Amino acid sequence: MTTTEWITDIALILVVFRQLREGRLDLKSFLIPLGIVAFVAYSYLDTIPTAGNDLVLIGGLMSVGAALGVAGGIYTRIRSVGEHVLIKAGAVSAILWVLGMGARMGFQLWVEHGGGADDVARFSITHHITSEHAWVAAFVLMALTEVVTRLATIFVRSRTRTVTRPVPVFDRTA
Repeated sequence: MTTTEWITDIALILVVFRQLREGRLDLKSFLIPLGIVAFVAYSYLDTIPTAGNDLVLIGGLMSVGAALGVAGGIYTRIRSVGEHVLIKAGAVSAILWVLGMGARMGFQLWVEHGGGADDVARFSITHHITSEHAWVAAFVLMALTEVVTRLATIFVRSRTRTVTRPVPVFDRTA
């Protein structure tokens, strides 16, 4: 793994730790994780392979990312205090986030340094996965899907808070 890969993988894992302490739901809460995954997608997602069962692999891992993201968003505590919405990632949310983001990093380490390359090659041949680009696309899109669905779940839940006036979700006065 390159230094950039280590930094982006660790940054994605650490994003949730920022939310272990309760804080305001503001624009930064959305832009930081979206910015990191946008950078990862831009850096590693050249194409989306469609031959063989590549789309099945990609769709499967995106489904896992969506499930982890929705569950992580549900297990994030959201409450209203005055005009502000506060969020705090709970233990379940943090575990799901680290599990999803760590899985990609663990898979990459296993393939590159843990002797998993032959196993992945055999699996790919058996299941008609055409190239390593399918694996890259699947894991990048899994991470992107997890981030987007978690943030969307948090956003929807924050908008349904029962308050007497509109909740300023994108409060910039942090």
